[in-house]
Amino acid sequence: MNLPDTIVCVDCGQPARLMTAEPEFGWECGDIVAYRCTGCHDRWDVVIGDEDSDLPSETSLMVRQWFLDREDQKG
Repeated sequence: MNLPDTIVCVDCGQPARLMTAEPEFGWECGDIVAYRCTGCHDRWDVVIGDEDSDLPSETSLMVRQWFLDREDQKG
């Protein structure tokens, strides 16, 4: 499984770079990887999902709800 070296930070829109070294036997579904934003320096911990699944994982739904709650608190 290949992971992107860079993702987009949802807070500031700047690139966030992969910090976690790839395990000896490669990435697996359920692994947690960390990215660090080059703009705001936030850390993003991401759970690797199943590549074949079209449905969002329970973790991704929880993360989405966390962002929605966070936006409501800023509001």
